[in-house]
Amino acid sequence: MRVNRILLSVPLIVVALVIQVSVLARLHLPGAVPDLLLLTVLGLAMVYGHVGGALIGFGAGLLADLAPPADHAAGRYALVLCVIGYLAGLVKPENGQIKSATGPMLVVVAAAAGSTLLYAGVGALVGDTAARHVGLTGLLFSAALYDLLLAPFVVPGVMFLARRAENDPLAETNSAAKASDISSGWLSSGTGLKIGGQRGGLKLRAAKSRATRAGRIKGVKRL
Repeated sequence: MRVNRILLSVPLIVVALVIQVSVLARLHLPGAVPDLLLLTVLGLAMVYGHVGGALIGFGAGLLADLAPPADHAAGRYALVLCVIGYLAGLVKPENGQIKSATGPMLVVVAAAAGSTLLYAGVGALVGDTAARHVGLTGLLFSAALYDLLLAPFVVPGVMFLARRAENDPLAETNSAAKASDISSGWLSSGTGLKIGGQRGGLKLRAAKSRATRAGRIKGVKRL
């Protein structure tokens, strides 16, 4: 990943995790908890693509697995967010601009439901049956609803910051330097051709003037 992407993603992930653990997790809402970390990963993945989304999702999930008060096996949520980040990055538009909010909202709903199912599936493999006490249907509905309500306040801002970070001044300076080198190369080659033409013209004029002088000298001697 690029340095500017890491410098932006790390603070966003840390802030999202702190708010997730200290504020959203203590609201005691029925069903699931609004997943601010998931929305942050989605916003970054839809700008950086599937590779960047997978890496960011894995790092964010692993950080959530290790942060207290985590009560599940380490790596469980890292796997979930890695898969979700990869899939969300596949819907990245080619020009980087999203014309309608319908697409991102559908991605949020699919990611909320998919992450819940995947988290419950991985939990079933490791023997965690906590989802059975709440009900998987209730978790799916509440997770999609909470994330959908929170998404307009999170995803557009994250995507905006990610696009701004892509316009790296260092990259623009390097590209401008390369362009100036190329343009200077063209100018120098063009100047060289002009100078060569001028040199050829000067040589031709000098030869003509010498021939004229020689003719005049011969005419004077004959007289």
